[in-house]
Amino acid sequence: MKPVALVTGASAGIGAVFARRLAKTGYGLILVARRRDRLEALARELGDAEVIEADLTRDDDLRRVAERIAAEPNLELLVNNAGFGILGRFCEVPVEGQEQMHRLHVMATLRLTHAALGGMVARKKGAIINVSSVAAFGQSPSSVSYSATKSWMNSFTEGVDLELRGAGSPVKVQALCPGFTLSEFHDVAQVDRKTIPARLWMRAEDVVEASLAGLARGKVIVVPGRLYQVMAAVMRWTPKWAYRAGAQRYARATKRDAAPQKL
Repeated sequence: MKPVALVTGASAGIGAVFARRLAKTGYGLILVARRRDRLEALARELGDAEVIEADLTRDDDLRRVAERIAAEPNLELLVNNAGFGILGRFCEVPVEGQEQMHRLHVMATLRLTHAALGGMVARKKGAIINVSSVAAFGQSPSSVSYSATKSWMNSFTEGVDLELRGAGSPVKVQALCPGFTLSEFHDVAQVDRKTIPARLWMRAEDVVEASLAGLARGKVIVVPGRLYQVMAAVMRWTPKWAYRAGAQRYARATKRDAAPQKL
């Protein structure tokens, strides 16, 4: 039987690239996203994939996907990739979008990881990749909830890894922390690519390759790209007072409109 991988947010961007890459290496695929037409087109392209249309911010859809994960005896990889960004000051953007972000980045990651781990630990094989962000290493005005939820994702992944290592389990977990990636994510969030230096953009294919290479080496936190690795290190080690001073200057100098969207 083929090993099975389930990828959320598989309709575009990093999720779709994960699906294509995993199909080439022999995985059977379960593709999850809100846009059925995109999922079905990708499934036809790959030739052999199960499609689940689901909005993971909805309790009933999340429960349905978690049940499918728990019931899959050959699940060897879960990629929690579904996510979205909102630009705008926290006090000014609709709270509903903020709540949805926490549901998707935090509760969906928690529930689906829990659904997968029981079987993986019992079978003594498997891996989970939680697609986080380099934004997890700091905080940014105009994306407060995004940075906070991605920081939670990193902490959660590291905690699960500690438990697995302590129990002697071979199951692996990873928090993948990309920076600006050429995909629909930033387009949908209405980020003007021209405002971002070209050297900061990475291909989704390179992000996925870095993730899988890191997984093979057992790396828990993977930051694709040398430049972003340096940036992450700087954010980690910069004194809080200096980081906050810079962030406050940035906040006074900029004001962005909200644009909540999901991939």
